[in-house]
Amino acid sequence: MAEQKENDFLESLAEMEAEEFGDHEPTEEELALDELDTLRAERDEFKDRFLRALADAENSRKRSDRDRREAENYGGSKLARDMLPVYDSLVRAVEAMGLEDEQASDALREGVELTLKELLNVFKKHGIQPIQPEVGEKFDPQEHQAMFEAPVPGTKAGEIIQVSATGFMLHDRLLRPAQVGVSSTPG
Repeated sequence: MAEQKENDFLESLAEMEAEEFGDHEPTEEELALDELDTLRAERDEFKDRFLRALADAENSRKRSDRDRREAENYGGSKLARDMLPVYDSLVRAVEAMGLEDEQASDALREGVELTLKELLNVFKKHGIQPIQPEVGEKFDPQEHQAMFEAPVPGTKAGEIIQVSATGFMLHDRLLRPAQVGVSSTPG
């Protein structure tokens, strides 16, 4: 019996030392809890990675939708810019025809005007709108380009005094500003 007490004492002493110095054998329950904690941490990491990948996919979808819309709306802007001189030439042709023989130029004038009208219809169909400021309107640097400034009596500074060329917008983007003369402060 003394020997049994001595063994029990030694075992409890060994357990106390093991607890104190961390050398004790983990129980099955402690091992299961550690494994459960590890699995929870892995699950949380995978969930976080999944949510990030889902957000990235959604952002990519939105970006591609935006790029597709921009390509649809603005993909032809280079062609549109290249067509603006055609418009300018047709306008000049109509203006110049008023100076020639009326009988000979009536048919030609009508043909050029119809061509100009058709060009404007095509522009409208593709979202190209003319910017046609009137004399007396206020200068808007977002839509107009000042070609010159001149003090003109009876006008306020910043008013349009002459329109040199029509401007154009493609949807909400400026293709070409309207070219105008602007009144400076009369001197």
